[in-house]
Amino acid sequence: MRQIPVDTSAAMVMVAQPPAAKVKDRRTGEIATDPETGVRMMTVDVLFASNGEAEVLSVTVPETGITGELVMGTPVGLTGLVARPWENEFNGQKRHGISFRAVAVTSLVQAASTSKAA
Repeated sequence: MRQIPVDTSAAMVMVAQPPAAKVKDRRTGEIATDPETGVRMMTVDVLFASNGEAEVLSVTVPETGITGELVMGTPVGLTGLVARPWENEFNGQKRHGISFRAVAVTSLVQAASTSKAA
């Protein structure tokens, strides 16, 4: 599947909804895991603002990639963010979209406090 790297260097990114376990199957409640590592996957909704436009993105990230307290409004850094186009068919209807995945979501609050203290 094609992965498109997303440049976040000129964007302001903050938490819109705190991390929650990513549900793989809504009928059974099964939680998604990374197929390579077995680590539980999480979703974090972030407000992504760039070039005068803002959008809420739902980003999937391994639980081990979440660093710091991620509450609503917390500025964050997204490491290794990629966009993946997807398409599926359910009950005869085709759907498509773009999903986002990151290696890590890191709170920038502590980093800012540390640099001010130095």
